[in-house]
Amino acid sequence: MLTHPRSLALLLSAGILTGCAVGPDYRAPEIALSSTFLGQDGVDRRPVQRQADLTVWWASFDDPLLTHFISLALEQNLDIAQAAARVAQSRAALRYADAALLPAGNISASAARSYQSVETPFGQVLNATPGFDRSGSLYEANLGASWEIDVFGGLQRGREAARALYEASEAGAVATRLAVAAQTADVYVTIRGLQARIAITRQQADTRRQLLAMVRLQYEKGIAAELQMNQADGSLTQVEAQIPVLEAGLDAAMNGLDVLLGVQPGTYRTELAAVTPVPVAPGLAASGSPADMIRRRPDLIAAERRLAAANAQIGVAISEYYPKFSLAALLGSATAIASGNLFTGDASQARGVLGLRWRLFDFGRVDAQIAAARGQEAEALAAYRLAVLRAAEDVENAFSALVKREAQVGILTRGESSLARARANSFAAYQGGVVSLIEVLDADSNLLQVRDGKAQAQTEAARAAIASFRALGGGWDASNASSDRLSGKLSTNNRRQEK
Repeated sequence: MLTHPRSLALLLSAGILTGCAVGPDYRAPEIALSSTFLGQDGVDRRPVQRQADLTVWWASFDDPLLTHFISLALEQNLDIAQAAARVAQSRAALRYADAALLPAGNISASAARSYQSVETPFGQVLNATPGFDRSGSLYEANLGASWEIDVFGGLQRGREAARALYEASEAGAVATRLAVAAQTADVYVTIRGLQARIAITRQQADTRRQLLAMVRLQYEKGIAAELQMNQADGSLTQVEAQIPVLEAGLDAAMNGLDVLLGVQPGTYRTELAAVTPVPVAPGLAASGSPADMIRRRPDLIAAERRLAAANAQIGVAISEYYPKFSLAALLGSATAIASGNLFTGDASQARGVLGLRWRLFDFGRVDAQIAAARGQEAEALAAYRLAVLRAAEDVENAFSALVKREAQVGILTRGESSLARARANSFAAYQGGVVSLIEVLDADSNLLQVRDGKAQAQTEAARAAIASFRALGGGWDASNASSDRLSGKLSTNNRRQEK
């Protein structure tokens, strides 16, 4: 223990000047990733009409209503509002941590009136004094200041943790915005896909309804058998039964879109009533490498910042091993005579305090806190590494789905042409009495199945493109972010240094 005042002064000066902080200095972990994505070649070879700007990728779908809805979602979505509130909370916590490093001042004043008991030892002594008045007053006004000197850097580590959590909340808010934009686009594409499938099914139902009318007319004239009429009627009901299921899915998707936009379900249903084609997926002009993905995706930045905060908390825990020094001062005035005597020379008072607090015996409490902090850091590190792997998985899955679904669209397009001709030929042959009605109905079913599958494939291809943009961290200008961490400058060294 330092008992000499000069030694104590030297210790305080050295700590303040050097800015010593116990605990490990943070270095972001190194993540081993490949130089390119596995599905990059397939995505680059896609025949596309437009290339997407990763910053505002939704504009490349060339659908004004989609762009409009995403703009509304970014303004009105309640998940984004919650994320903004979390940023405000973490900003306040950072200001509190900053203030903890600075002196605190206060002003206090009081006026008291008391009636002294003479049954107490103190009252008996006073009562023996000639002229003792049991009633008394006390007036006091003081200006005080206090400062905890952060010699070993515990408060500095706490500030580092608060700043890292604030940066994590900022990145989390950006991640929420990107997720909302992608979800809005995904639901919108789903709506257009369901509308296309409903239109195809209704068209097929009209075709089979016309066929049923023709067969019924033939039956009435005795040309067709009752079996043929029942077959045509049953085939029609099979197609019509699909429409309510698709309409229920469409209603649910429209309601989901309204909730994403932060409004009552049904608000924007009128705007979506007009059926338009499923948006065509644009090309990915600059998907970048897996390392670029790490620097761009805000959810990964948030995970890395939470790891930095956990690392700083180790230093906060270790600082409890060391003594805490504080300075306090008071300047004021106090009197028991009358309030008019305040701020006179005889009523003035002053006090200066150098405080020391040192936990010598705590039965392992500090050790337990340090162990818990290290465990939290290990958990955050594992969570960050897992998040990176999951992000790479998202990109690969989205790339694969995009390429395969577009290939499926091409195959089904060729099949649709062939089956359309086959249906026309079978119907002509049926009218000529060459084939039975069953062959016409089979041709109708095959054509409906292919057209419905093509609409689904087109929808899934557009959704895969949206998933690709989301997985790559598209939807914001990372290079012009306000925070240095959000600008994408992340370290790639996993070493830890301890003091």
